[in-house]
Amino acid sequence: MQGVRRLRRSELPVATVELARFLIGKTLVHERSRRTLSGRIVETEAYVVGDAAAHSFRGLTASNRSLFLEYGHAYVYFTYGNHFMLNISSEREGVGAGILFRALEPLEGIKTMKRHRGTDRVLDLTRGPGRLAAALGITKKLDGLDLCADGPLWLGTAVRETGSIGMSVRIGITREAHRELRFYERGNLFVSGPKKLSP
Repeated sequence: MQGVRRLRRSELPVATVELARFLIGKTLVHERSRRTLSGRIVETEAYVVGDAAAHSFRGLTASNRSLFLEYGHAYVYFTYGNHFMLNISSEREGVGAGILFRALEPLEGIKTMKRHRGTDRVLDLTRGPGRLAAALGITKKLDGLDLCADGPLWLGTAVRETGSIGMSVRIGITREAHRELRFYERGNLFVSGPKKLSP
């Protein structure tokens, strides 16, 4: 992608909350055989060590092992019977924690994203974690990939200056729902959730 380079792991904060904030404004890229799909990260949610809402809370399992990889690896899971969700591991190897990618501002491959999502409404392509994964063609096959290494799915630098970053409680959870661990770019139309949570 022109003007964007891969982020090195050494550039990422080695702490879940700091990384969740750092990722706002950066670029997520999925290089497919025929088309590159990309977007600006405009919303994230942190799931920290010891967090009862986190998939890593009960320890390492076969299904959540990617959350325990060194920070910067993809963790993809299937939920509600029809949605994939993309996360990134966020602590040292062996420590389970991660960050959910909640929304992107589409940059490249919008026509393909529209086909994946079955809609021509650009605003609805990547606004929300399930939509985001569907638009970018994220599946379980990408689980465990290193987002800081050569590969089809990677993190890139920002394409422009990031706006003011807001913070709120997380969306759609019941455990530890009071914790302000959601981050978003203020004023960005692609941020998901109720408007009252994104002033």
